Amino acid sequence: MSRFVNQRVGALTPYVPGEQPQDRSYIKLNTNESPFPPSEAVAAAVAGEVDRLQLYSDPDCRALHRAAADYYGLEPEQILMTNGSDEILNFAFMAFGGPDRPFAFPTVTYGFYPVFAALNGVPCRQIPLTADLRVDPADYRGLGCNVVLANPNAPTGLAVTVDDVAAIAAANPNHVVVVDEAYIDFGGQTCLPLLAQYDNLLITRTFSKSFSLAGARLGFGMGHPDLIRDLNTVKFSTNPYNVNRMTMAAGQAALATADYYMDHCRQVAATRETTKAALREMGFTVTDSLANFLFAAHPAVGGAALYEQLKQRGILVRHFAQPAIENYNRITVGTNAQMQALLAALADILQGV
Repeated sequence: MSRFVNQRVGALTPYVPGEQPQDRSYIKLNTNESPFPPSEAVAAAVAGEVDRLQLYSDPDCRALHRAAADYYGLEPEQILMTNGSDEILNFAFMAFGGPDRPFAFPTVTYGFYPVFAALNGVPCRQIPLTADLRVDPADYRGLGCNVVLANPNAPTGLAVTVDDVAAIAAANPNHVVVVDEAYIDFGGQTCLPLLAQYDNLLITRTFSKSFSLAGARLGFGMGHPDLIRDLNTVKFSTNPYNVNRMTMAAGQAALATADYYMDHCRQVAATRETTKAALREMGFTVTDSLANFLFAAHPAVGGAALYEQLKQRGILVRHFAQPAIENYNRITVGTNAQMQALLAALADILQGV
């Protein structure tokens, strides 16, 4: 670091995204991307914006907000589009957190939450998972602080129910409860019906997973209009043109062809279940994930060693060094062919232990 960096940034431990090595061709099962391409309508919509790139995008994202509102059964003023869901999450920490307004979240969850807290000077309360790696909703009732929960959780893929979230929102009426639904389209229960009842509930989503647009960087938040106005204040105080023209066009076209994407989500969920069964047959412990990934451990080989041996065979998975989960690896659900290649590689590794 330079001698000019301020104390807060100098003390940060930044988020580490999934690796993107360029040294060879890999089967990438480490970053929870979709194995399917965007629809033809998305490709056409993006191409149609190329000759207008000399013009700024609409800072209010009006057409995209209208399309999302129609799709999700909301009003446009209940939605805010952002540069990936990471941006809406950061906005939430900026808008609703503070030195005397901490955020609570699990010790094992999306790794960006503690980074956002540290970046914005927000104290955090990290709550352990249960012995079987679940979030206990009772731990989040009446905390007297803001809450953020990934649901389904990452990297475990385990979910809490809509009733659980309702109880958490009701028990923390003077604080914001953020529900990160990045993986909701693969089998979880959305909390969208709760927005009419709880003005302290913010739901965040992404187009990266279920809508095959990880490279476009498009996320959004849904909540009470007052919450959205607060978040808009942060947006217009930092980056008014946060969503570019091509990404807005891609988002609108994706929503217009949602059946194409939801069919792919069902395919991913079916592949997840067959792969989970095969892994358990091989002796793996596998959580009952409702996301587009599996979380698995084997008693005969450690998580780090398994990760390394798969990488040597041209397959990338995600390993986390946290003590509570160091024996596990997170495995993105790819195509059936990719998962068969994974299973074959695992069988080869296990044969040698």
